Amino acid sequence: MDNYRAFLAIIISFVILVGYQYLFVGFDKPSSGDQPVQQQTTTDSAQPAVVQQAAKAPVLAPPVDPAALPVLAYNRKPKEITIETDLFTAIISEDGGAIKSFILKEYKETHVKDSTGMQLVKTDVSQGAPLQFSWGSVIGTQVLYDSGKESLKLSSDASKGELRMTVQAANGLTIERLYSFTNDSYLIGLSIKVKNTSAALVQGIPQLHLVNKHFLGVDSPAESFLFAGPAAFLNGALKEVPADEFKDGPKTLQGAIEWAGYEGNYFLCGLLPIEGSGVSFTMQGNNDLTKMLLAGSLDTLQPGAEKEYKYNVFYGPKKLTMLKELGYNLDQSINFGWFDVIAKPTLWLLNWFYTYFHNYGVAIILVTVLFKAVFWPISQRGMKSMKNMQKLQPKMVKIKEKYKGDPTKMNQEVMNLYKTYKVNPLGGCLPMVVQIPVFFALYKVLLMGIELRHAPFMLWISDLSAPDRLWLGFDIPYLGGLPVLTLLMGASMFFQQKLSPTTADPTQAKIMMFLPVIFTFMFLNFASGLVLYWFVNNLLSILQQVLINRDAKKTAAVA
Repeated sequence: MDNYRAFLAIIISFVILVGYQYLFVGFDKPSSGDQPVQQQTTTDSAQPAVVQQAAKAPVLAPPVDPAALPVLAYNRKPKEITIETDLFTAIISEDGGAIKSFILKEYKETHVKDSTGMQLVKTDVSQGAPLQFSWGSVIGTQVLYDSGKESLKLSSDASKGELRMTVQAANGLTIERLYSFTNDSYLIGLSIKVKNTSAALVQGIPQLHLVNKHFLGVDSPAESFLFAGPAAFLNGALKEVPADEFKDGPKTLQGAIEWAGYEGNYFLCGLLPIEGSGVSFTMQGNNDLTKMLLAGSLDTLQPGAEKEYKYNVFYGPKKLTMLKELGYNLDQSINFGWFDVIAKPTLWLLNWFYTYFHNYGVAIILVTVLFKAVFWPISQRGMKSMKNMQKLQPKMVKIKEKYKGDPTKMNQEVMNLYKTYKVNPLGGCLPMVVQIPVFFALYKVLLMGIELRHAPFMLWISDLSAPDRLWLGFDIPYLGGLPVLTLLMGASMFFQQKLSPTTADPTQAKIMMFLPVIFTFMFLNFASGLVLYWFVNNLLSILQQVLINRDAKKTAAVA
């Protein structure tokens, strides 16, 4: 019976895992982001200034779709300025001051040897480019700036640089954009000044535009479990917005926005408003192409007056340690959900082991050994309990046969048997239940940690974030290559099952022996890093079971 309960515990846990991924990804952390700003209190003087400003119910402009505006003809061809640092190569166009390309140097598009760097701007000219700026209906997104530069290259010797762009826009307004770059950072400063050089009063709302095509940065069947889309950290909580929420029309979030943008599993394209430059975040489109708008409050410019809007722009990897150092709660974009309290220390451990061994496969093995050592006493008690339950099976069979016509009496006698021999019928299941959160946390880490993206282990395992496949020179239907590590994991589980105490019920015993086959099929498309963890954990469990069986034989021989 204890093995049967263990079997049910495992199956239920995986049902919970899959159900959790399908139903609750993106909704793990409570958020008040959908609450109207007008509902926020303005009487609490202890609130941060940005929250108090958000509480003033700003006048918002309707979202502007740059592609829907009439195309203007320029009197010259816009220049494209190349920005190169040690971390990325970006191309900024004088047409709208937008980013046309942003390639990360330290991350590749695919695992192919000659793959190009990871491109974070996936849209073409017809779909729009990110970081276009408009000032309500007064200034549109299509303006031709003058930069005065052809390129900007930074290095360790010249670690900082700026790109200034100006334009005399409509209605007597002048716009000045200033990009600030640092050689060793993905964080880009952006200052936009709007000056009223006319003789009339003008009003407008600052709007910074983003556009992204669907991307995750992972080529795996696990993509269906991962979130990609608009996200914002506002009112102290992460809000991820699935495409279903804006497929029928624009959706707007209002509040104290620390950052907003588009995130995939491994990368983030984010805008960080400074000093209240953004109080609302609007998104429209669908899961394939999403257009977003970070808007501020309504501003009035007297003749000769000037208003400056400040932002930070982050286009880069979702690496936890780096995001924490940058601040602005950017690290909250890595959403481990319910398992955050276990997952983040686990990720730290993986990185700590990696600093010494320079191999994430080795790091996974060492983390597995460490976890097994922590749970060793609990597992020991559970395995001994299962061994004791096996010894009681003949007595339980006799009780069930004797009282088969009286279920109440039969249960009473079984409980007395447990008390007499001091056996806990749940003792074999509880250790597994305790370890389930750890497994889920590690599952999330191995699936979401960018450190494992394209990280090699050894031999045929060249990407720990992808399913393991050994190429044989021909395609295997459905699989492509041979899942060697997964098959080894299944074999180790089968061997472990043979060593474990078995139930007297033949049906339950057959079910338990079929369990390794079920797990093997379930793990076929899991990240090879996760399979490696489970395989090593099985080997350690086999060792533990061998030691327990040996001790049991010695005890029986002495008796």
